[in-house]
Amino acid sequence: MPHRLFRLLTVVWVGSLLTIGYAAAPVLFTSLDRVSAGAVAAQLFRIEGVLGAVCGILLLGLANVLVRRGGHAYRRLRWLIAGMLVCVLVGYFALQPFMNAMRIAALEAGSDVGHSAYATRFGILHGVSSLFYLVESLLGVALVWKLPVGTGVVGAEQGARSAAENVTG
Repeated sequence: MPHRLFRLLTVVWVGSLLTIGYAAAPVLFTSLDRVSAGAVAAQLFRIEGVLGAVCGILLLGLANVLVRRGGHAYRRLRWLIAGMLVCVLVGYFALQPFMNAMRIAALEAGSDVGHSAYATRFGILHGVSSLFYLVESLLGVALVWKLPVGTGVVGAEQGARSAAENVTG
């Protein structure tokens, strides 16, 4: 059962990460004005940050449980999860608050952040944040790719075949 929960949390985290970052956000910026799209995208990335932090912590805990139960394949996955979690924590809890503060200060001054005194700093932070998001995404794809295949349905099918062979042979 823990391996199924591990897989579910993995696909929820990585799926939402890829969907929001590479599908929803670009559509927002092609469909809405830049200020509105930025505000909605910031909300989506805030949700993604919380979801990533929760999933990352739960996945690390589950990986430890699975390793203690003999699931040695989960040992190497912990490093991918830890890397993803670091990216979330830096992006969401370190960079995002500064970006939001600049966005709010620019709006209070009567301008959007792209045409304010904060434009250069915001652009740099946005670039660094995007880099962390890209690294997190690549680690997420690697995590999904390296999920163990010998557990769950495949393992149950192999177990059923072994039992059938023992009965007939």
